[in-house]
Amino acid sequence: MIFETLRRWPDVEAPELRAWDAADALILDEAAALLPGSEPAVIGDEYGALTLGALDRGATRVRVHQDSLAGELALAANGAGSYTSLPLDPSLVAGARLVLLRLPRSLDALEQSAALIAAHAHPEVVVVAGGRLKHMTVSMNEVLLRHFGRLDVSHARQKSRVLIARSPLAGAEAEPRRQFHEDLGLWVVATGGVFAGTSVDIGTRALLSVLDRVPPYKSAVDLGCGTGILAAELARRAPGARVLASDRSAAAVASAQLTMAANGLPVRVTRDEALADEPAGSADLVVLNPPFHSGAAVHPGVSTALFEGAARVLRPGGELWAVWNSHLAYRPALERRVGPTRQILRTPKFTVTASTR
Repeated sequence: MIFETLRRWPDVEAPELRAWDAADALILDEAAALLPGSEPAVIGDEYGALTLGALDRGATRVRVHQDSLAGELALAANGAGSYTSLPLDPSLVAGARLVLLRLPRSLDALEQSAALIAAHAHPEVVVVAGGRLKHMTVSMNEVLLRHFGRLDVSHARQKSRVLIARSPLAGAEAEPRRQFHEDLGLWVVATGGVFAGTSVDIGTRALLSVLDRVPPYKSAVDLGCGTGILAAELARRAPGARVLASDRSAAAVASAQLTMAANGLPVRVTRDEALADEPAGSADLVVLNPPFHSGAAVHPGVSTALFEGAARVLRPGGELWAVWNSHLAYRPALERRVGPTRQILRTPKFTVTASTR
């Protein structure tokens, strides 16, 4: 089976983590009769298992969207065959008769994908959408039934289940959500699936509360930018500075671009893996509210890679200001990978530190 050849993804080394699971296998099994000679679209393929599995089972060409750049890199490292990576837009699903969909945890993300498929796929499209039972809810059925006239539910297997949607209903694509935050004087715009949506998560608020204490900067980076709130604030505090917002997530990058446009801010936004495309020693300041999950698994390697990327991009004497859940005790890792680290703020839940390169 194709899964036997899949490597683990590049940034996670834990042996208990794999690049596929039982839900991927069930999606492919449920779609097996439709795959030979097909040209399916694949959405949410974590690290390439669905794309490679579809090709292995007879698909002739695959269009695939992966939100995480790490997923694209993993597919490229493992993959062979005819597939094209595309953004989550009409080109991904136009005319498709078969869509394989890994169910996202976010209902907004599912709404965006379902509306896109219903609006642009073939009228006889079959959507085979699967996930792990522990992450599935009845609300997912309700989202799909807003966009499709028929929904069938598979039997559970290995703690996974598949929803099969047919008969797309006429409708428009889902619009990005917008919210104006009076306390910040800032519009936040979010596409489906971006972390925290249009809200300001409490970790970001903790870091925002101390930004008036950062040293002067001519170049600054919001690493793991999400919707771009920290980058927007950095740009407003230093109008002449070069500010970059960077994230591995396509949804985050799209959201940050919309946030900057909504607020008229000249912030550059890039999709990058831990600032790999940025020159060494090019930033005075990096701010970071790091994730600590890879998919559903808690793994410190996610943040460690970001610390190392920040250290490389910072000039000597530049600073990384990071906020993190206090129980994670990141300070030793920051000391090793960036430099001397001091505590700026500590609350019962969060710690903010500044590390000097």
